[in-house]
Amino acid sequence: MFVKDVQVQNQVGLHARPATFFIQKANEYKSSIWVEKEERRVNAKSLLGVLSLGIVGGTNIRIIADGGDEEQAVGGLVELVESGFTE
Repeated sequence: MFVKDVQVQNQVGLHARPATFFIQKANEYKSSIWVEKEERRVNAKSLLGVLSLGIVGGTNIRIIADGGDEEQAVGGLVELVESGFTE
């Protein structure tokens, strides 16, 4: 299991388009991946799950992966979040 915390950089957070990019990226990996905000944890490959967290800009989230490519999965998703989804 590999875990890393990251702050959401873009102003709108993980809504609609950025959430779709996030889920597409998560689906590139074989590992099981979760996103955690405060005490809630959801499947990072689920659009409804990610949207249900209500993640806004400036929020700290935790990305957790478990599987053969867990470090690459967390690294790739953290990089995407830190880039602000190129917005």
